[in-house]
Amino acid sequence: MSCDTPGDHGPPGQPPPLGEGEAEDLLRCICFKTGPPRKVGVELEWLIHDRNHPRVPVPHHRLEAAADLLRALPLSAALTFEPGGQLELSSRPGDSLMACVDATAADLTAVRDALDRVGLAPVGLGVDPWHPPRRLLREPRYDAMEVALDRSGPAGRAMMCTTASVQVCLDAGEEEPGPLGYGRRWQLCHLLGAVLVAAFANSPMRLGRPTPWRSARQSLWADLDPWRPLAPPGLLPPRDDWTAHVLDTPVMCIRKDAGPWAVPQGLTFRDWIRTGAPRPPVRADLDYHISTLFPPVRPRGHLELRMIDAQHGADGWLVPLAVTTAMFDDPEAAETVYRTVKPLAETAGTEPAPRNPLWVRAARDGLTDPELGAAAAICFEAALTALPRLGASDAVQNAVAGFTDRFVARGRCPADDLPGLLASAPPGGPGHHSEEPCS
Repeated sequence: MSCDTPGDHGPPGQPPPLGEGEAEDLLRCICFKTGPPRKVGVELEWLIHDRNHPRVPVPHHRLEAAADLLRALPLSAALTFEPGGQLELSSRPGDSLMACVDATAADLTAVRDALDRVGLAPVGLGVDPWHPPRRLLREPRYDAMEVALDRSGPAGRAMMCTTASVQVCLDAGEEEPGPLGYGRRWQLCHLLGAVLVAAFANSPMRLGRPTPWRSARQSLWADLDPWRPLAPPGLLPPRDDWTAHVLDTPVMCIRKDAGPWAVPQGLTFRDWIRTGAPRPPVRADLDYHISTLFPPVRPRGHLELRMIDAQHGADGWLVPLAVTTAMFDDPEAAETVYRTVKPLAETAGTEPAPRNPLWVRAARDGLTDPELGAAAAICFEAALTALPRLGASDAVQNAVAGFTDRFVARGRCPADDLPGLLASAPPGGPGHHSEEPCS
């Protein structure tokens, strides 16, 4: 899940200060851009391991050389790197599910081939099962992020440097009510999201040991700090709810021309606008602030679903992309899924995701939770039925059917297989040693 921020990372220059009313209007306009759902995108994060000795941390100089090699590739997707050296591919919005799948698959083939030539491999796991956090990118924004998140404990560094995800990006939906209406889709995100956490949980280990979680990655994100990982409280209409949430969340940092960026404590964006200290915020500061919020679903005009662990296997990423798209964008499947997950609101209660009981159970228990397991079985069947209507290829349909048979139909998730798979990994080559600790 990306910590990177699109666009300019530098100081904001001298545009006019942003007023409170202007900020509210901007947020309401940019968070949900409505219309019939058409576009599909995916952001894939990968841990980078030594191909033959995955338990040995890859030295910094090898990762830098690999990054230079990958940047020279003619990819369709945007390629970036996370603070711990994780690779991220962000697809262009595709006009269909298969357009997104085909473009991303071609990029991944090029990336894998390039990494293979230097003895490395992209690995799909929600959390690195062996290595401690080790920050490789030294930039003011990551320095500031580390300072801010350290105030709440070690989860921030682990998130920055050892986690990876599959993020599915879908259109916000239609303005009108109904199965494809943006209000329904926003609600669906926060109930179905727990089912997706449970079904695709793929991070039961950290630092070489089992954890109490099937998705340790989700538990790390939930523990970042008191505000940043939370969904809006859901007490207002979606646009108003998100607007208030953004303005009333503390800013992570305040950019400046030189030296370390300021990291205030408890200064909400609304307070920053009202006080104008240490300098008045501008539009670029609002855009940057949004990028430092890490809720399970982030409305960026489209919906960015951020709760799915990275999946192992060459084509593991196909399944969450296809399933999620089918559940949201096929009207018949969307109606079935909505009726199925709506009762989960009672379990979720009033606490926002991902800290409410429903999401905690999803991350801890996966599909062994009876309620989540039963919902997943219906939702995946609806997705399988919808995929032909969305033009999904036989290969995609077979991948989803195989995952459903292997995991969902048996109340299991990838995390239930992972300890055995990891135990078979080579323990390390000659000169195996630990790299420098997290810093």
